Amino acid sequence: MDLKRALGIGHDDPRKQRKQLRRYINLKLAALGLPNTGSQKDEAFLDVAHDLLANYREQTRLLADTYAPVDRRIQAFLDDLLQPLPAADRPRLPNHTLTLDYHGLARELSLPPDADTFANSEIKSYRVRQGVLHNPKHDRRTTKGVFHVAEGGLPVPADKKQVPLITFARILKAALTPPEALTALPFTATSEAQAHTWVSLLLRPTVVPAVFGQRPRQSMEVRFFAPGANVANLDFVESIFGNAGDPMYPENDAALDVDHWTGHTGCVVLATHVRGLNKKALGLPHVSEATARQVRDGMCWASEDEAYNDGVPFKITARTEAGVIVTVIADNYFGYCKKEVKTQIGFAANLAGLAEEEHAGGALAFPSYTLGDRFTADSHVVSRGQTFASLVAAYGDMLDVHPDGYATDRRYPTVIYVPEDAHFSRIEGNISWAQGGEARQIPLLSKNVYVYPSGY
Repeated sequence: MDLKRALGIGHDDPRKQRKQLRRYINLKLAALGLPNTGSQKDEAFLDVAHDLLANYREQTRLLADTYAPVDRRIQAFLDDLLQPLPAADRPRLPNHTLTLDYHGLARELSLPPDADTFANSEIKSYRVRQGVLHNPKHDRRTTKGVFHVAEGGLPVPADKKQVPLITFARILKAALTPPEALTALPFTATSEAQAHTWVSLLLRPTVVPAVFGQRPRQSMEVRFFAPGANVANLDFVESIFGNAGDPMYPENDAALDVDHWTGHTGCVVLATHVRGLNKKALGLPHVSEATARQVRDGMCWASEDEAYNDGVPFKITARTEAGVIVTVIADNYFGYCKKEVKTQIGFAANLAGLAEEEHAGGALAFPSYTLGDRFTADSHVVSRGQTFASLVAAYGDMLDVHPDGYATDRRYPTVIYVPEDAHFSRIEGNISWAQGGEARQIPLLSKNVYVYPSGY
Protein backbone atom coordinates (compact mmCIF):
# COMPACT_ATOMS: atom_id res chain seq x y z
CA MET A 1 0.00 0.00 0.00
CA ASP A 2 1.22 3.50 -0.89
CA LEU A 3 0.60 5.20 2.47
CA LYS A 4 0.82 8.68 0.98
CA ARG A 5 -1.88 8.04 -1.62
CA ALA A 6 -4.08 5.85 0.60
CA LEU A 7 -3.85 7.53 4.02
CA GLY A 8 -1.86 10.72 3.54
CA ILE A 9 0.99 9.43 5.72
CA GLY A 10 4.59 10.39 5.05
CA HIS A 11 4.45 13.87 3.52
CA ASP A 12 7.43 15.98 4.61
CA ASP A 13 5.82 19.39 4.12
CA PRO A 14 2.02 19.50 4.72
CA ARG A 15 1.74 23.07 3.37
CA LYS A 16 3.46 22.14 0.13
CA GLN A 17 1.29 19.04 -0.08
CA ARG A 18 -1.91 21.09 0.29
CA LYS A 19 -0.74 23.45 -2.45
CA GLN A 20 -0.09 20.52 -4.78
CA LEU A 21 -3.50 19.00 -3.97
CA ARG A 22 -5.22 22.30 -4.80
CA ARG A 23 -3.47 22.49 -8.15
CA TYR A 24 -4.44 18.88 -8.84
CA ILE A 25 -8.07 19.63 -7.92
CA ASN A 26 -8.16 22.57 -10.32
CA LEU A 27 -6.70 20.39 -13.06
CA LYS A 28 -9.36 17.73 -12.43
CA LEU A 29 -12.14 20.33 -12.43
CA ALA A 30 -10.86 21.79 -15.70
CA ALA A 31 -10.72 18.30 -17.21
CA LEU A 32 -14.40 17.85 -16.32
CA GLY A 33 -15.24 21.24 -17.82
CA LEU A 34 -16.08 22.69 -14.40
CA PRO A 35 -15.14 26.07 -12.88
CA ASN A 36 -11.99 26.09 -10.75
CA THR A 37 -10.19 28.37 -8.30
CA GLY A 38 -6.76 28.42 -9.93
CA SER A 39 -4.24 31.23 -9.47
CA GLN A 40 -2.81 33.18 -12.42
CA LYS A 41 0.04 30.65 -12.58
CA ASP A 42 -2.49 27.79 -12.62
CA GLU A 43 -4.55 29.53 -15.28
CA ALA A 44 -1.45 29.95 -17.44
CA PHE A 45 -0.69 26.24 -17.13
CA LEU A 46 -4.31 25.28 -17.93
CA ASP A 47 -4.19 27.56 -20.96
CA VAL A 48 -1.12 25.71 -22.27
CA ALA A 49 -2.84 22.39 -21.57
CA HIS A 50 -6.06 23.52 -23.29
CA ASP A 51 -5.90 21.06 -26.18
CA LEU A 52 -4.97 18.16 -23.91
CA LEU A 53 -7.93 18.91 -21.63
CA ALA A 54 -10.26 19.34 -24.60
CA ASN A 55 -9.12 15.97 -25.94
CA TYR A 56 -9.80 14.38 -22.53
CA ARG A 57 -13.28 15.89 -22.35
CA GLU A 58 -14.09 14.64 -25.84
CA GLN A 59 -12.95 11.11 -24.95
CA THR A 60 -15.06 11.31 -21.81
CA ARG A 61 -18.07 12.36 -23.89
CA LEU A 62 -17.57 9.45 -26.29
CA LEU A 63 -17.33 7.08 -23.31
CA ALA A 64 -20.37 8.59 -21.59
CA ASP A 65 -21.99 5.17 -21.12
CA THR A 66 -18.83 3.45 -19.89
CA TYR A 67 -18.60 2.60 -16.20
CA ALA A 68 -15.58 1.68 -14.13
CA PRO A 69 -15.47 -2.11 -13.55
CA VAL A 70 -16.71 -1.83 -9.95
CA ASP A 71 -19.58 0.42 -11.06
CA ARG A 72 -20.50 -2.05 -13.80
CA ARG A 73 -20.84 -4.75 -11.16
CA ILE A 74 -23.08 -2.53 -9.02
CA GLN A 75 -25.23 -1.45 -11.99
CA ALA A 76 -25.58 -5.07 -13.18
CA PHE A 77 -26.77 -6.03 -9.69
CA LEU A 78 -29.36 -3.23 -9.70
CA ASP A 79 -30.53 -4.13 -13.20
CA ASP A 80 -31.01 -7.74 -12.18
CA LEU A 81 -32.65 -6.97 -8.83
CA LEU A 82 -35.04 -4.38 -10.27
CA GLN A 83 -35.71 -6.17 -13.56
CA PRO A 84 -39.38 -6.91 -12.63
CA LEU A 85 -40.06 -3.16 -12.25
CA PRO A 86 -40.97 -0.71 -15.04
CA ALA A 87 -37.94 0.77 -16.82
CA ALA A 88 -38.81 4.23 -15.51
CA ASP A 89 -38.23 3.01 -11.94
CA ARG A 90 -34.78 1.50 -12.54
CA PRO A 91 -32.06 3.96 -11.49
CA ARG A 92 -28.63 4.29 -13.03
CA LEU A 93 -25.41 5.25 -11.25
CA PRO A 94 -23.72 8.54 -12.18
CA ASN A 95 -20.85 7.97 -14.62
CA HIS A 96 -19.45 11.52 -14.61
CA THR A 97 -18.05 12.17 -11.16
CA LEU A 98 -15.13 13.98 -9.60
CA THR A 99 -13.10 10.94 -8.59
CA LEU A 100 -11.15 11.18 -5.34
CA ASP A 101 -8.09 9.17 -6.32
CA TYR A 102 -5.66 10.56 -3.73
CA HIS A 103 -6.01 10.91 0.03
CA GLY A 104 -6.62 14.51 1.07
CA LEU A 105 -8.57 15.67 -1.99
CA ALA A 106 -11.87 15.37 -0.10
CA ARG A 107 -10.49 17.46 2.76
CA GLU A 108 -9.35 20.24 0.44
CA LEU A 109 -12.67 20.14 -1.40
CA SER A 110 -14.57 20.58 1.89
CA LEU A 111 -13.55 24.25 2.22
CA PRO A 112 -12.78 27.10 -0.18
CA PRO A 113 -9.01 27.57 -0.55
CA ASP A 114 -9.29 31.25 0.43
CA ALA A 115 -11.53 30.76 3.48
CA ASP A 116 -11.35 28.96 6.81
CA THR A 117 -15.08 28.32 7.19
CA PHE A 118 -17.91 26.88 5.12
CA ALA A 119 -21.57 26.38 5.95
CA ASN A 120 -24.70 25.18 4.21
CA SER A 121 -28.00 23.71 5.40
CA GLU A 122 -26.35 20.35 6.22
CA ILE A 123 -22.89 21.08 7.64
CA LYS A 124 -20.51 23.64 9.11
CA SER A 125 -16.80 23.17 8.43
CA TYR A 126 -13.81 24.96 9.94
CA ARG A 127 -10.12 24.90 9.10
CA VAL A 128 -8.14 24.38 12.31
CA ARG A 129 -4.46 23.95 13.12
CA GLN A 130 -4.74 20.14 13.13
CA GLY A 131 -6.68 20.00 9.85
CA VAL A 132 -10.45 20.43 9.63
CA LEU A 133 -13.47 20.30 11.93
CA HIS A 134 -16.78 19.23 10.43
CA ASN A 135 -20.08 19.63 12.29
CA PRO A 136 -22.89 17.80 10.46
CA LYS A 137 -26.48 18.88 11.05
CA HIS A 138 -27.30 15.69 12.95
CA ASP A 139 -25.28 14.04 15.71
CA ARG A 140 -27.23 10.84 16.22
CA ARG A 141 -27.48 9.05 19.51
CA THR A 142 -30.20 6.55 18.60
CA THR A 143 -30.77 4.11 15.76
CA LYS A 144 -34.48 3.52 16.39
CA GLY A 145 -36.35 3.25 13.10
CA VAL A 146 -33.20 3.94 11.08
CA PHE A 147 -32.43 0.60 9.40
CA HIS A 148 -34.58 -0.29 6.41
CA VAL A 149 -34.02 -3.33 4.16
CA ALA A 150 -35.48 -3.92 0.70
CA GLU A 151 -37.38 -7.09 -0.14
CA GLY A 152 -36.24 -9.39 -2.92
CA GLY A 153 -32.96 -10.60 -1.44
CA LEU A 154 -31.84 -12.19 1.81
CA PRO A 155 -34.44 -12.47 4.61
CA VAL A 156 -35.13 -9.21 6.46
CA PRO A 157 -34.50 -9.46 10.24
CA ALA A 158 -37.49 -8.79 12.47
CA ASP A 159 -35.84 -5.74 14.06
CA LYS A 160 -35.43 -4.00 10.68
CA LYS A 161 -38.08 -2.29 8.56
CA GLN A 162 -38.98 -4.30 5.45
CA VAL A 163 -39.38 -2.14 2.34
CA PRO A 164 -41.12 -3.06 -0.95
CA LEU A 165 -38.72 -3.29 -3.89
CA ILE A 166 -40.54 -0.54 -5.81
CA THR A 167 -40.06 1.82 -2.86
CA PHE A 168 -36.33 1.08 -2.65
CA ALA A 169 -35.98 1.68 -6.40
CA ARG A 170 -37.77 5.03 -6.23
CA ILE A 171 -35.77 6.16 -3.19
CA LEU A 172 -32.52 5.25 -4.95
CA LYS A 173 -33.62 7.03 -8.12
CA ALA A 174 -34.47 10.14 -6.10
CA ALA A 175 -31.12 9.84 -4.30
CA LEU A 176 -29.31 9.90 -7.65
CA THR A 177 -31.14 13.07 -8.78
CA PRO A 178 -30.26 15.63 -6.09
CA PRO A 179 -31.22 19.32 -6.29
CA GLU A 180 -28.61 21.53 -7.91
CA ALA A 181 -27.79 23.28 -4.64
CA LEU A 182 -26.67 19.98 -3.13
CA THR A 183 -24.18 19.31 -5.93
CA ALA A 184 -22.25 22.55 -5.32
CA LEU A 185 -18.65 21.95 -4.23
CA PRO A 186 -17.60 23.86 -1.09
CA PHE A 187 -14.20 24.31 -2.78
CA THR A 188 -15.65 26.85 -5.23
CA ALA A 189 -18.13 28.45 -2.80
CA THR A 190 -16.32 31.81 -2.83
CA SER A 191 -15.66 31.80 -6.56
CA GLU A 192 -17.63 33.75 -9.12
CA ALA A 193 -18.67 30.52 -10.83
CA GLN A 194 -19.40 27.44 -8.73
CA ALA A 195 -18.68 23.84 -9.69
CA HIS A 196 -21.60 21.41 -9.46
CA THR A 197 -20.78 17.72 -9.56
CA TRP A 198 -21.03 14.28 -7.99
CA VAL A 199 -18.00 13.13 -6.02
CA SER A 200 -16.98 9.46 -5.81
CA LEU A 201 -14.54 7.39 -3.77
CA LEU A 202 -13.27 3.80 -3.93
CA LEU A 203 -12.47 1.89 -0.72
CA ARG A 204 -10.91 -1.56 -0.27
CA PRO A 205 -11.55 -2.39 3.41
CA THR A 206 -10.01 -5.58 4.78
CA VAL A 207 -12.45 -8.45 5.39
CA VAL A 208 -9.99 -11.28 6.06
CA PRO A 209 -6.58 -10.38 7.54
CA ALA A 210 -3.57 -12.23 6.18
CA VAL A 211 -2.57 -15.42 8.01
CA PHE A 212 1.13 -15.98 7.39
CA GLY A 213 1.75 -19.19 5.48
CA GLN A 214 -1.99 -19.95 5.24
CA ARG A 215 -3.94 -17.31 3.33
CA PRO A 216 -3.45 -13.78 1.93
CA ARG A 217 -5.24 -10.64 3.06
CA GLN A 218 -8.60 -10.28 1.33
CA SER A 219 -10.72 -7.16 0.97
CA MET A 220 -14.03 -6.17 -0.56
CA GLU A 221 -14.65 -3.14 -2.78
CA VAL A 222 -16.91 -0.28 -1.70
CA ARG A 223 -17.97 2.70 -3.79
CA PHE A 224 -19.18 5.96 -2.24
CA PHE A 225 -21.19 8.49 -4.24
CA ALA A 226 -22.02 11.89 -2.77
CA PRO A 227 -23.31 15.19 -4.15
CA GLY A 228 -20.56 17.80 -4.05
CA ALA A 229 -21.92 19.50 -0.92
CA ASN A 230 -21.44 16.26 1.06
CA VAL A 231 -17.79 15.76 0.15
CA ALA A 232 -16.78 16.12 3.84
CA ASN A 233 -18.31 12.69 4.53
CA LEU A 234 -15.86 11.14 2.08
CA ASP A 235 -12.99 12.90 3.83
CA PHE A 236 -14.09 11.11 7.00
CA VAL A 237 -14.41 7.59 5.56
CA GLU A 238 -11.16 7.67 3.57
CA SER A 239 -9.31 8.72 6.73
CA ILE A 240 -10.53 5.49 8.36
CA PHE A 241 -10.48 2.96 5.53
CA GLY A 242 -7.97 4.48 3.12
CA ASN A 243 -8.25 5.67 -0.47
CA ALA A 244 -8.06 2.83 -3.03
CA GLY A 245 -7.36 5.08 -6.02
CA ASP A 246 -9.04 5.59 -9.38
CA PRO A 247 -11.52 2.75 -10.08
CA MET A 248 -10.90 3.07 -13.82
CA TYR A 249 -7.29 1.86 -13.52
CA PRO A 250 -6.89 -1.91 -14.13
CA GLU A 251 -4.56 -2.20 -11.12
CA ASN A 252 -7.46 -1.04 -8.92
CA ASP A 253 -9.95 -3.53 -10.39
CA ALA A 254 -10.66 -6.06 -7.65
CA ALA A 255 -11.83 -8.66 -10.18
CA LEU A 256 -8.30 -8.78 -11.64
CA ASP A 257 -6.84 -9.56 -8.20
CA VAL A 258 -8.79 -12.66 -7.28
CA ASP A 259 -6.35 -13.77 -4.58
CA HIS A 260 -7.00 -10.62 -2.55
CA TRP A 261 -10.70 -9.98 -3.30
CA THR A 262 -13.49 -11.67 -1.38
CA GLY A 263 -15.77 -11.35 -4.41
CA HIS A 264 -18.09 -8.86 -2.71
CA THR A 265 -19.01 -5.32 -3.75
CA GLY A 266 -20.61 -2.50 -1.80
CA CYS A 267 -22.10 0.85 -2.76
CA VAL A 268 -23.15 3.79 -0.59
CA VAL A 269 -25.10 6.79 -1.89
CA LEU A 270 -25.37 9.86 0.36
CA ALA A 271 -28.71 11.59 -0.16
CA THR A 272 -29.86 14.01 2.53
CA HIS A 273 -32.51 15.32 0.13
CA VAL A 274 -34.62 12.13 0.19
CA ARG A 275 -35.88 12.87 3.69
CA GLY A 276 -39.56 13.75 3.48
CA LEU A 277 -40.41 11.87 0.26
CA ASN A 278 -44.11 11.06 -0.04
CA LYS A 279 -45.13 7.53 0.93
CA LYS A 280 -47.79 7.19 -1.74
CA ALA A 281 -45.46 8.46 -4.47
CA LEU A 282 -42.89 5.85 -3.38
CA GLY A 283 -45.37 3.05 -4.12
CA LEU A 284 -46.34 2.15 -0.58
CA PRO A 285 -49.90 0.75 -0.17
CA HIS A 286 -52.84 2.28 1.63
CA VAL A 287 -53.22 0.94 5.16
CA SER A 288 -56.35 -0.98 4.12
CA GLU A 289 -54.27 -2.98 1.61
CA ALA A 290 -51.12 -3.39 3.70
CA THR A 291 -49.84 -6.56 5.34
CA ALA A 292 -49.48 -6.84 9.10
CA ARG A 293 -45.73 -6.30 8.83
CA GLN A 294 -46.16 -3.26 6.58
CA VAL A 295 -48.50 -1.74 9.16
CA ARG A 296 -46.01 -2.54 11.94
CA ASP A 297 -43.07 -1.06 9.98
CA GLY A 298 -44.98 2.01 8.82
CA MET A 299 -44.69 0.92 5.17
CA CYS A 300 -48.19 2.15 4.31
CA TRP A 301 -50.21 5.37 4.48
CA ALA A 302 -53.58 6.54 5.72
CA SER A 303 -53.26 10.14 4.56
CA GLU A 304 -51.95 11.03 1.08
CA ASP A 305 -49.53 13.62 2.45
CA GLU A 306 -47.61 11.26 4.78
CA ALA A 307 -43.81 11.45 4.57
CA TYR A 308 -41.67 8.33 4.40
CA ASN A 309 -40.29 7.43 7.86
CA ASP A 310 -42.04 10.56 9.20
CA GLY A 311 -39.35 12.66 7.52
CA VAL A 312 -36.73 11.34 9.96
CA PRO A 313 -33.24 10.33 8.66
CA PHE A 314 -32.83 6.67 7.72
CA LYS A 315 -30.72 4.33 5.63
CA ILE A 316 -32.09 1.72 3.27
CA THR A 317 -30.23 -1.31 1.95
CA ALA A 318 -30.70 -3.90 -0.78
CA ARG A 319 -28.57 -7.04 -0.73
CA THR A 320 -28.72 -10.60 -2.04
CA GLU A 321 -26.62 -13.74 -1.99
CA ALA A 322 -24.97 -12.45 -5.19
CA GLY A 323 -22.64 -10.56 -2.85
CA VAL A 324 -23.52 -6.97 -3.78
CA ILE A 325 -24.97 -4.53 -1.24
CA VAL A 326 -26.32 -1.06 -2.11
CA THR A 327 -27.27 1.46 0.58
CA VAL A 328 -28.82 4.93 0.49
CA ILE A 329 -28.09 7.07 3.56
CA ALA A 330 -30.61 9.89 4.03
CA ASP A 331 -28.36 11.79 6.42
CA ASN A 332 -24.85 13.23 6.50
CA TYR A 333 -24.15 12.08 10.05
CA PHE A 334 -20.57 10.79 9.74
CA GLY A 335 -21.16 7.80 11.99
CA TYR A 336 -23.62 6.27 9.52
CA CYS A 337 -20.94 6.29 6.81
CA LYS A 338 -18.42 4.51 9.01
CA LYS A 339 -20.99 2.05 10.36
CA GLU A 340 -22.26 1.27 6.88
CA VAL A 341 -18.78 0.25 5.73
CA LYS A 342 -18.52 -1.97 8.82
CA THR A 343 -21.95 -3.44 8.00
CA GLN A 344 -20.80 -4.20 4.48
CA ILE A 345 -17.61 -5.78 5.80
CA GLY A 346 -19.77 -8.01 8.00
CA PHE A 347 -21.96 -8.86 4.98
CA ALA A 348 -18.88 -9.92 3.01
CA ALA A 349 -17.46 -11.87 5.96
CA ASN A 350 -20.70 -13.82 6.42
CA LEU A 351 -20.93 -14.75 2.73
CA ALA A 352 -17.22 -15.54 2.37
CA GLY A 353 -17.09 -17.80 5.41
CA LEU A 354 -14.09 -18.57 7.62
CA ALA A 355 -14.26 -14.93 8.76
CA GLU A 356 -16.21 -12.99 11.34
CA GLU A 357 -16.36 -9.23 11.67
CA GLU A 358 -15.34 -8.05 15.13
CA HIS A 359 -17.88 -5.58 16.47
CA ALA A 360 -18.02 -3.78 19.81
CA GLY A 361 -15.38 -6.07 21.28
CA GLY A 362 -17.25 -9.29 20.51
CA ALA A 363 -16.23 -12.28 18.43
CA LEU A 364 -17.51 -15.76 17.65
CA ALA A 365 -15.16 -18.68 18.26
CA PHE A 366 -15.87 -22.19 16.95
CA PRO A 367 -13.96 -25.20 18.35
CA SER A 368 -12.42 -27.73 16.00
CA TYR A 369 -10.99 -31.17 16.74
CA THR A 370 -8.53 -33.56 15.18
CA LEU A 371 -9.12 -37.28 15.70
CA GLY A 372 -5.74 -38.24 14.20
CA ASP A 373 -4.78 -39.84 10.93
CA ARG A 374 -6.50 -43.08 11.98
CA PHE A 375 -9.63 -43.55 14.06
CA THR A 376 -11.55 -46.56 15.35
CA ALA A 377 -14.62 -46.31 17.58
CA ASP A 378 -13.45 -49.00 20.06
CA SER A 379 -10.26 -47.09 20.84
CA HIS A 380 -12.34 -44.09 22.00
CA VAL A 381 -15.01 -46.07 23.88
CA VAL A 382 -17.86 -44.75 21.77
CA SER A 383 -19.43 -47.97 20.51
CA ARG A 384 -21.67 -48.34 23.63
CA GLY A 385 -22.57 -51.89 22.57
CA GLN A 386 -24.64 -50.77 19.59
CA THR A 387 -24.36 -52.66 16.29
CA PHE A 388 -25.12 -51.85 12.69
CA ALA A 389 -27.80 -54.59 12.72
CA SER A 390 -29.59 -52.93 15.66
CA LEU A 391 -29.38 -49.56 13.89
CA VAL A 392 -31.06 -50.98 10.77
CA ALA A 393 -33.69 -52.73 12.88
CA ALA A 394 -34.61 -49.50 14.65
CA TYR A 395 -34.34 -46.97 11.79
CA GLY A 396 -34.45 -49.04 8.61
CA ASP A 397 -37.34 -47.03 7.13
CA MET A 398 -35.12 -43.91 7.18
CA LEU A 399 -32.12 -45.57 5.55
CA ASP A 400 -30.94 -46.88 2.23
CA VAL A 401 -28.97 -49.98 3.29
CA HIS A 402 -26.20 -51.01 0.90
CA PRO A 403 -25.02 -54.61 0.33
CA ASP A 404 -21.49 -53.75 1.50
CA GLY A 405 -22.78 -53.17 5.04
CA TYR A 406 -23.29 -49.39 5.35
CA ALA A 407 -26.33 -47.11 4.91
CA THR A 408 -27.21 -43.66 3.57
CA ASP A 409 -29.78 -41.33 5.11
CA ARG A 410 -32.70 -40.97 2.69
CA ARG A 411 -33.35 -37.30 3.53
CA TYR A 412 -29.71 -36.25 3.88
CA PRO A 413 -27.55 -38.25 1.42
CA THR A 414 -24.31 -36.79 2.82
CA VAL A 415 -25.00 -38.55 6.16
CA ILE A 416 -23.45 -42.05 6.03
CA TYR A 417 -24.02 -44.76 8.69
CA VAL A 418 -21.09 -47.17 9.11
CA PRO A 419 -20.62 -50.44 11.07
CA GLU A 420 -19.39 -50.47 14.66
CA ASP A 421 -15.98 -51.85 13.58
CA ALA A 422 -15.40 -49.24 10.86
CA HIS A 423 -11.83 -47.94 10.73
CA PHE A 424 -11.12 -44.44 9.39
CA SER A 425 -7.81 -43.71 7.66
CA ARG A 426 -7.00 -40.21 6.49
CA ILE A 427 -3.73 -41.56 5.03
CA GLU A 428 -5.46 -44.05 2.70
CA GLY A 429 -8.52 -41.81 2.35
CA ASN A 430 -11.01 -44.56 3.12
CA ILE A 431 -13.23 -46.23 5.73
CA SER A 432 -12.87 -49.98 6.05
CA TRP A 433 -14.55 -52.86 7.93
CA ALA A 434 -15.09 -56.61 7.65
CA GLN A 435 -18.33 -58.26 6.47
CA GLY A 436 -18.67 -62.02 6.35
CA GLY A 437 -14.90 -62.39 6.55
CA GLU A 438 -14.34 -60.07 3.59
CA ALA A 439 -12.84 -56.56 3.65
CA ARG A 440 -15.15 -53.72 2.64
CA GLN A 441 -14.38 -50.02 2.19
CA ILE A 442 -15.78 -46.71 0.98
CA PRO A 443 -14.02 -43.38 0.28
CA LEU A 444 -13.52 -40.92 3.14
CA LEU A 445 -14.92 -37.64 1.75
CA SER A 446 -14.85 -34.26 3.49
CA LYS A 447 -18.37 -33.37 2.35
CA ASN A 448 -19.91 -36.29 4.25
CA VAL A 449 -20.78 -36.90 7.90
CA TYR A 450 -20.13 -40.47 9.10
CA VAL A 451 -22.12 -41.89 12.02
CA TYR A 452 -21.41 -45.00 14.13
CA PRO A 453 -24.37 -47.12 15.37
CA SER A 454 -23.91 -45.46 18.78
CA GLY A 455 -24.66 -42.06 17.25
CA TYR A 456 -21.04 -40.85 17.50
